[in-house]
Amino acid sequence: MELDSLPEQWDLVVIGGGITGAGILREAVRAGLKTLLVEKRDFASGTSSRSSKLVHGGLRYLKQGKLFLTKASVEERCRLLNEAPGLVEPLGFLWPLYAGQRPGKTAMSLGLTLYDMLSGRKQHEFLDPARFALMAPHIRQEGLKGGFRFTDAQVDDARLVQRLINEAQAAGGTAVNYVSAVQIKRRRGRRAKEVVGVEVEDTDTQKTRSFSCRAVINATGWWAETIHPSPNPKRHLRPLRGSHLVFPYHKLPVAQAITFIHPGDGRPVFAIPWEGVVLLGTTDVDHREDVYTVPSMSRQERDYLLEAARSVFPFLDLSAADCMATFAGVRPVLSSGKKDPSKESREHVVWVNKGLVTVTGGKLTTFRRLAADALRAVAPFLTRTLNLNLSAPVFESVPQAPPRENRGLSPETWRRLYGRYGRAAEELVKGSKEKDLETAPGTHTLFAELPWAAANESVRHLPDLLLRRTRLGILTPQGAREHLPRVRSLCQPVLGWDDEHWEKEEADYLDLWNRAYSCPT
Repeated sequence: MELDSLPEQWDLVVIGGGITGAGILREAVRAGLKTLLVEKRDFASGTSSRSSKLVHGGLRYLKQGKLFLTKASVEERCRLLNEAPGLVEPLGFLWPLYAGQRPGKTAMSLGLTLYDMLSGRKQHEFLDPARFALMAPHIRQEGLKGGFRFTDAQVDDARLVQRLINEAQAAGGTAVNYVSAVQIKRRRGRRAKEVVGVEVEDTDTQKTRSFSCRAVINATGWWAETIHPSPNPKRHLRPLRGSHLVFPYHKLPVAQAITFIHPGDGRPVFAIPWEGVVLLGTTDVDHREDVYTVPSMSRQERDYLLEAARSVFPFLDLSAADCMATFAGVRPVLSSGKKDPSKESREHVVWVNKGLVTVTGGKLTTFRRLAADALRAVAPFLTRTLNLNLSAPVFESVPQAPPRENRGLSPETWRRLYGRYGRAAEELVKGSKEKDLETAPGTHTLFAELPWAAANESVRHLPDLLLRRTRLGILTPQGAREHLPRVRSLCQPVLGWDDEHWEKEEADYLDLWNRAYSCPT
């Protein structure tokens, strides 16, 4: 959408197109506000496409005494499982226990029992060594005392953001990517410093526009203090990087997620099956790079994760050469001065300054609660009454079975498409050629999803398409290099790029992939 075509007057402008901003847009539109969201890069291009893909209660937060955070997360996990089947799905976890390891059986049993109580049903069991080894045949048997099985959930994080944005726009909201907020405009005179508008710039064309509004919500994650410094001089955002290795399933064959203890520092590490690959993560280190540089995994993080994997899967002989891709995200954590990054709180904060409301921190799972808190904080500055309805489902309902004209796709494929695209899934399939309804090898992604996203989901650059609208850039070797000719034939006519434009986009994409998504050597 061109800047020139947008209205000048808005009730609310949201800065940031990650999960928090997308959740705010969805709820603000439902509450009757004329809302504009602007994102400097692409939707979900920050941490919201680089998470561990988990919708979980945060079992480790119980150990920190964060009972209310865990309870809120468990409740939101249950709600998302009910409202977004095909996008948010249950995921079985295994946690092996070894002799001399902490936490031990008693502590784990107590934690999982409390976890189950918060969710309202029993979802864990203890397995003796023989049963555990049957469910996780590749783990180290020496010293194994058995382990626990429990249930959480997983998601395609970038598609979660995109579905929120799609449905918010269908309900009357507006979201634009590659548009940077360059200035918050404030009133002068008797009511000095009240927010009256925002000046923005298209980052591709450098075209600028000014919009009028009574309030702005800053939902830029770990960039938040570049817009609104912390009002508490003793508490500032501490950017913490979490990195992941991506392995093909045949190299790290786990049917369920496996959480285990790192032999060096005792932190939990996990191997998670996701979209046909297996994710090994995550690290938790201070991110000291420039805020505008795309984060990437360090060699030290790579070695840290490989050390953990080799300790539990010794016979798989995993190496960096087996890794297909990597990704790194930066968590916006408000520091309380703890030395150990993993002990910092993941709770969110809200700052208010005369119409500028900042919300940062928090977890992907609880995005709706962050949105509600931000909108309540902004309500006094609005001219309209805020009609929040948090009992309504976040997402529009979708069919629970394939349509009559299913085009030969399985019920599982239809469930996945409905989860990612909502009711638009039927139009996606109906408008596709038969040959494009096949999946890219080794993934669950239909080739037909590429031209659909290119035509309907604000794709401005090739990474938008291959790293976020679809995940082929991390699900297939070398950033989907072998599929680029087919991607070009499907999407170049839709995007309207001439050959020179396409070739530059392809070169830029491969350069980005090599810098930020390949395995460091």
